[in-house]
Amino acid sequence: MKTVIQRVSQASVCIDGHIAGRINQGLLVLICAEATDTETTSDRLLNKLLKLRIFSDEAGKMNRSVQDVEGGLLIVSQFTLAADVWSGNRPGFSSAADPKTGEKLYDYFVDTARKLHPIVETGSFGANMQVSLVNDGPVTIPIQL
Repeated sequence: MKTVIQRVSQASVCIDGHIAGRINQGLLVLICAEATDTETTSDRLLNKLLKLRIFSDEAGKMNRSVQDVEGGLLIVSQFTLAADVWSGNRPGFSSAADPKTGEKLYDYFVDTARKLHPIVETGSFGANMQVSLVNDGPVTIPIQL
């Protein structure tokens, strides 16, 4: 799975002019399932996100996780993370999971996150969404498992 996480002081996602999800301090998680991904891949990624120490401690060092700071997760599907731009000028998306598999893995990731973390908000798989955020730091980290 490919993901880009951003440490945020606030983030939201709107669909058709309505807020679908909103968090204050936490992580904006842009996520893409690839053709070779499984539920095991999803579990590994979620475990990594929940424990990743990228929030500041009392000394100002990145030493606390989203769980430690009781932050939220805003999870947004974004198949364009699978873009291949090396051949020509139009991105190709052949490494992305097919839509049915991608949606199944996205739903699995969100459902599992809700079981393990108290604050989980989402967009909607396949929807045209407008994402707003205040990147804290800024801290932006790409992860591929």
